[in-house]
Amino acid sequence: QVQLVESGGGLVQAGGSLRLSCAASGRTFTSYTMGWFRQAPGKEREFVAATRWSAGSTYYADYTDSVKGRFTITRGNANTVYLRMNSLKPEDTAIYYCAAGYRFAKLMDSYEYWGQGTQVTVSS
Repeated sequence: QVQLVESGGGLVQAGGSLRLSCAASGRTFTSYTMGWFRQAPGKEREFVAATRWSAGSTYYADYTDSVKGRFTITRGNANTVYLRMNSLKPEDTAIYYCAAGYRFAKLMDSYEYWGQGTQVTVSS
């Protein structure tokens, strides 16, 4: 059974930081893109960041414009991905989901495995 489990969410004041973790199990995700999406109440789920291994030990990374310079996605190994969130804003409040997919993409339907999410709440 493939499973992705997020952790690290919580309540933080604006300007603070959080580090989200995603641990995947059930298969090897070496060739997969690992990404983060978020969804606020009443809003559609949106792309946040993604990373995929390139040749050697380097990897590509991409971010949605609203988090560039504040969030950093890193990959510890084939089955672990992190999202470091700095300078958090109330607009970042959402459930954050870890996802894995074959393609390097920003669309939800490009990812076939999903975690259950972790709540991030940023207060003013």
